[in-house]
Amino acid sequence: MTSEPAISLRPAAREDVPVVVRLIRALAEYERLSPECFADEAALESHLFGPRPYAEVLIAQVDGEPAGFALFFHNYSTFLTKPGIYLEDLFVVPERRGLGLGRRLLAALASLAVERGCGRLEWSVLKWNAPAIGFYEKLGAVPMEEWQVYRLTGGPLHALAEGALPSAGAA
Repeated sequence: MTSEPAISLRPAAREDVPVVVRLIRALAEYERLSPECFADEAALESHLFGPRPYAEVLIAQVDGEPAGFALFFHNYSTFLTKPGIYLEDLFVVPERRGLGLGRRLLAALASLAVERGCGRLEWSVLKWNAPAIGFYEKLGAVPMEEWQVYRLTGGPLHALAEGALPSAGAA
């Protein structure tokens, strides 16, 4: 007779930073984005536990070993005039999938959102990730079909910050 694994969730602590970075790199590999992953322990530690924390992390454990995480932060809805929670990353190591860790992590974030008076919990998902999309839709999440994500990084971000204007004909 095999016993059920002990599953727990907890907020990350400063000493968890190397574990979180390892999980971030595993997520990047799963998402086929490893070349774009520059996760740095010192930066993450500062951003999670420094004088101005930018994000929070919940860690899912199985039998005391880290098996997944959710990294999130607050955003704000002007239309609702309420804060929200944006889930940046949700990941469960492949060998621990099927135990309900992803559902537990999302349920914990939903509880935090309600507890903190948030109007919504939202996230993005890669269009090719059918297993994740199916999982989210089973929970009642709906895609925001009318919205398109835009991003500025690297050179264009710095150019705009330095006052560079777009070329003629652009908005």
